[in-house]
Amino acid sequence: MDKLTMQITGMTCGHCVAGVTRALKGVPGVTVDQVVIGTASVGYDPTATTPADIAKAVEEEGYRVVSAA
Repeated sequence: MDKLTMQITGMTCGHCVAGVTRALKGVPGVTVDQVVIGTASVGYDPTATTPADIAKAVEEEGYRVVSAA
């Protein structure tokens, strides 16, 4: 498992945290480590998904990933 931490803008409340968590759990090969306002940390299987796919899932939920490492 590789690790990815993303800085996310647009998150302001627990509803936002729940939405991002749900979006991340929907990506095949991703395990959610932690989601708090402004940040999400996940583990992912690089044979199943990419950081770009993970960020896309967050952005499709309505938030903006400003950095991912």
